[in-house]
Amino acid sequence: MQRVAQDWLVLDLAHGSGTALGITTGLQFLPLLLFSLWGGMIADRYPKRRILMVTQATMGALALILGVLALTHSVAIWQVYALAFGLGLATVVDNPTRQAFAPEMVGRDGLANAIALNSAVFNLARVAGPAVAGLVISLVGTPAAFLVNAASYGAVLISLKLMRPSELHVTRPLPRAKGQLREAMRYVKERPALWMTMALIFFVATFGMNFQVTNALMSREVFGTGAAAFGIASTMFAVGALGGALLAARRSRPTMALLLVTSFAFSALEVITGLMPYFWSFLLMLVPTGLALLTLTTAANSATQLATTADMRGRVMGLYMLVFLGGAPIGSPLVGWVAEAFGPRMSLIAGGVISAVATAVIGIMLVRSKSVRVREYLRPGRLARVAS
Repeated sequence: MQRVAQDWLVLDLAHGSGTALGITTGLQFLPLLLFSLWGGMIADRYPKRRILMVTQATMGALALILGVLALTHSVAIWQVYALAFGLGLATVVDNPTRQAFAPEMVGRDGLANAIALNSAVFNLARVAGPAVAGLVISLVGTPAAFLVNAASYGAVLISLKLMRPSELHVTRPLPRAKGQLREAMRYVKERPALWMTMALIFFVATFGMNFQVTNALMSREVFGTGAAAFGIASTMFAVGALGGALLAARRSRPTMALLLVTSFAFSALEVITGLMPYFWSFLLMLVPTGLALLTLTTAANSATQLATTADMRGRVMGLYMLVFLGGAPIGSPLVGWVAEAFGPRMSLIAGGVISAVATAVIGIMLVRSKSVRVREYLRPGRLARVAS
């Protein structure tokens, strides 16, 4: 909700500038690019529940500040930039901690399904939030979206507070030592299933997964609609995403084959979506596109966690968040520039083409890999056994 309301506010303040929109998104994700590995290390070193209470309270306060500024009509573009960067700093620690905290809430027998469900929720929220934000903006206004988001953090903090620590399956905190970040990098490098998955997700997330920017630009600049139609577009994407999240959550042991197939499907659907001549056809195409994207990202998240041991999970997920979200400082401004220079349609088409090329390259690398046989990677359960 924060990102969509923030982007819509920037479009108003910057008179529809795609570049300003890309800069805002880039600033929010720049800390991930710079500090993501340190965020994962913090998740491994300290009690995760306490970390989450601090980060969630901080993120709620930032949403409240921007909501008050927007409500009083005293907001300036530089303030939006600064608050977006601050939100990114909190997210650096919050994201890997949340991912690593899910296994602590269940026993060993429920680990695979818990990770799959947590991955589904994490990825679904990234597209369901924009849908809700678009509706709130159209009905009440942009400031209300910030304020509703700020209030929502209260539910998170209450939930964390009501948890009984004695019932958590807490991982032993990692003691301070030199070379822990290098250890995580080496851990991933030695496991092709991990680094191939991360390489695939980096290109798809950086260049193809920019619907928050492209949906706003397509709705406003191509089809000449307002916030209400933008909310509908976000809702349609979220409907498909819900189906994809539930579909992926049913697979507790995702395979590399699933990742490659869904990545190709998403790439093709994104190109087709960018070619749709009418707003209603654009809306229809957002449903299968969202389904393919969430199936891919949820499966990739689950595969990464299942292939990682408990003592490395925070740092590995910090690296995963780096490749999953940290490419936004590159991709979002680039998407905004392409939209301004060649039109919003081309930004969608280019994202799909780049994602397809990256998928093909990863597939070729997998086939040519000499470390293990290809059939072993495509076999169910292979990704989960790599860590052992």
